[in-house]
Amino acid sequence: MHRSKLSRSILLALGLVSAGGAIAADAGTAGTSSSGNAAAPTQLDAMLVTGTRASNRTQFETLAPVDVFTKQDIQSVDSTDLKDVLAQLVPSFVVQRLPMADGQVFVRPATLRGLSPDQTLVLVNGRRFHRSALLGNRGAQAADLAQIPTSAIKRIEVLRDGASAQYGSDAIAGVINIILEDSPGTEITAGYSQYAQGDGGSRDFSARTGWALGDYGSLALFAESSDSDATSRTRQRPDAIAFQAAHPELDVPNPVQRWGQPELESRRVGFNLKANASDTLELYAFGLYSHSGGVSDFNWRNPDTTTGAYRTTSIFPGWNLRSLYPVGFSPQYGNTQNDLQLVAGLRGEITPKLRWDLSASYGRNAIDYSLDNSINASLGPDSPTSFDLGRLTQTEKNANADFNYEWDVAALSKPVNVAFGAEFRQETYQVRAGDPASYAVGRGAAAGLEANSNGAPGFSASQAGQWSQRSKAAYVDMEVPLGERWSIGAAGRYEDFSSFGSTVDGKLSARFAITPDVALRGTLSTGFRAPTPAQLNTTSTTQGLDTRTLQIFTSGRLSPSDPLAQLLGAKPLTPEESRTASLGLTWRTELGLSGSVDVYRITLSDRFSQSASFAIPAGTPNPLGYTSVNYFTNDFDTTTTGVDVVGNYLRDLGAGRMTLTLAYNYNQTRVDNGSTSVVTNETQRVLFEDRLPEHKGSFTGSWDIGAWSLMARVRHYGKWTDSTGNATGDIYQQFGAMTFLDLAVGYRINEHHSLRVGADNVFDRYPDEATFQASRGLIYSRNAPYDTDGANVYAQYRLTF
Repeated sequence: MHRSKLSRSILLALGLVSAGGAIAADAGTAGTSSSGNAAAPTQLDAMLVTGTRASNRTQFETLAPVDVFTKQDIQSVDSTDLKDVLAQLVPSFVVQRLPMADGQVFVRPATLRGLSPDQTLVLVNGRRFHRSALLGNRGAQAADLAQIPTSAIKRIEVLRDGASAQYGSDAIAGVINIILEDSPGTEITAGYSQYAQGDGGSRDFSARTGWALGDYGSLALFAESSDSDATSRTRQRPDAIAFQAAHPELDVPNPVQRWGQPELESRRVGFNLKANASDTLELYAFGLYSHSGGVSDFNWRNPDTTTGAYRTTSIFPGWNLRSLYPVGFSPQYGNTQNDLQLVAGLRGEITPKLRWDLSASYGRNAIDYSLDNSINASLGPDSPTSFDLGRLTQTEKNANADFNYEWDVAALSKPVNVAFGAEFRQETYQVRAGDPASYAVGRGAAAGLEANSNGAPGFSASQAGQWSQRSKAAYVDMEVPLGERWSIGAAGRYEDFSSFGSTVDGKLSARFAITPDVALRGTLSTGFRAPTPAQLNTTSTTQGLDTRTLQIFTSGRLSPSDPLAQLLGAKPLTPEESRTASLGLTWRTELGLSGSVDVYRITLSDRFSQSASFAIPAGTPNPLGYTSVNYFTNDFDTTTTGVDVVGNYLRDLGAGRMTLTLAYNYNQTRVDNGSTSVVTNETQRVLFEDRLPEHKGSFTGSWDIGAWSLMARVRHYGKWTDSTGNATGDIYQQFGAMTFLDLAVGYRINEHHSLRVGADNVFDRYPDEATFQASRGLIYSRNAPYDTDGANVYAQYRLTF
């Protein structure tokens, strides 16, 4: 097929074709030894587009560590949630389940190198993916990877290095770049999975089809559907047992509340288009849309002890909540999300060595919250039992102009790659108020009846609003080949924000080839993460259960600009700033053995968190009945040190092909100074230092022989510490290390049909029980960095044509 001059130049720019014109191999395809003989395939020969703007940089030649995961790697994990996929493939990537944790049940936080979820930048086809509308615990507002359909992904590139000088805000821990499928052909997949305990059934369906548009480009369409049932790993609460004994005439549910994954359904669609307008101009566009909804339990309200809801008063004569909820109630928390990402652009060349790329993107995440099986007790008999709690919306608009120039320098054997460009970004955050009844303070409040919808107060009219932030940036990025052995890189970025001013960041990189197959590499960089409009301006109200008293408490999180927050010590937020240093060794051999070892140190100043909790000062109006309040603040400094080890071994075994992969990460974070280092905020210090395992790794072996494929994966998580999250007097518990075994077998019936069956956590292993939260009926910690539901068995059918 004829390949236009532009098509080849664009593929060069994206690293999908070699300088000689051959299509670049994905990870795992054959390389060539320095002697010219065919070498065993390595996992380091993949062409990259992440962390470099050079046109022909391979994974082995990068100046910083980049992991490449192919479609086959992604399909080896039984999940349609991209977060779960990355948690099994990337050693330093951790995602938590967080049952009964408000919005985080549905938008689960994911961390790279133990840093905050919003300190990792997410790209799709090299373009920034928007944030979720949810602010999680400690205020992180990150992109929600679960909104991206896994069936639409061609490969994933994970840059494990600071990259703010190259990409801007958020790229402190690294960059995850999702490359969408663009190849012709059709693939349809149907799967079912269920936990060994008989719950959590998941029905998954996906379809992808692609066409080559003659010599003019390609079009791919995606669709994905998933429906998951709830799980429950719960014991009856001790106070519910006592309540049943005290009221034998009642039939108390067992359990009264459920700890486990929520009931969840999702639908995702998308497209990826490339079209040649001429020999020197290409149009590209892609779009992703996701709709999801789910329901989760909240804490049970005991009629004998929840006096704020079950109190009788002369204000509402004859009204008693026991007539509506005689055995108590567990509110049902609902979440509905609509997520959209659209990107369009033009790219071409001014000369064969000077290429340009202009693009614009629009991203929007909207979350509607609801609450059923609840009450606003202060309204008495006038209260509904179902509430619309309001909507959170994050909207982002980006415009980018990127240029790439191959500069021939007489003294150098290869061109200097010079990239430069500019970016404009606008973020808008909106809070829509809920039903008036969800935040109303009724006349019963004067007699001690609790206001707001019980379980999750709605966003009030005073909390509603819309806030925006704009930024303008310019960057330059150079990679210089100094002979056959040395290559160096330098990048600088200036960015100005309407909310707080400007920042300048830089990066220096170097690589030295000891031999053609062994190299040293290192980087020094500064980075930043800018506070978002949501973090700068919004307030929220949450409720929890104290594990000592079993009483519901209500906490308020105030905006740093709130007068009460300022009275308690709040100051305007500033960007988090980082300094990163890394040094690594990478190698490959003709025997099929390849790998890398990279050590790193990340120092972060002015880290973002929630302040310590404060009692409401005497005489201060408190209509929402706050037990305590806090606010977002640049609270403390930390140092994170670690090492990443990645190894691959490929060889023929019998009549088949064997692949062995080792991935290990050691990561330690220590608080250097700030309010977290004192007793007033000990919980924050413990969470930042010990809430995640310092050791995480996996060892995967696969053997493809004829129509059969076998896979075994061992996953290991080190010890970690959790806390109760009480309003006062937190209790801590350390959990020991855990190791899981996953097995799968696949069979290719013919060129079109294949089957795969397997099990995660084959031996049905569970972690230590969370004795520190047993009073709530919880068996296993809800903050565990792994699935605590036991063995999961699955079967999958795939049709390709």
